[in-house]
Amino acid sequence: MDHEEYVEAVLAAVERVPRGRVTTYGAVAEQVGVGGPRQVGRVMSTYGGAVPWWRVVRADGTLPLEKEGESRARHLDEGTPLRPGGRVDMPAAMWWPEA
Repeated sequence: MDHEEYVEAVLAAVERVPRGRVTTYGAVAEQVGVGGPRQVGRVMSTYGGAVPWWRVVRADGTLPLEKEGESRARHLDEGTPLRPGGRVDMPAAMWWPEA
């Protein structure tokens, strides 16, 4: 898979995450079948503006620090389950695509 194909695969995986749900950088890497969480993070930071980037969080439910305020506002708007302190409630919000 070349770089462009990888970017498109990552963005396509993120576009599938429904409103009010989240996935993780590692889960996206697993869906794509190539790379790892850091590679997904690089794609998201460079090309992710056109997809629902706020729906991709760290495995512990932490929101992206660079855009924490905007991310939190979008999660509140979508009704994403959050824990006290602002992390996503991962057991309640995690989305896995059907095989």
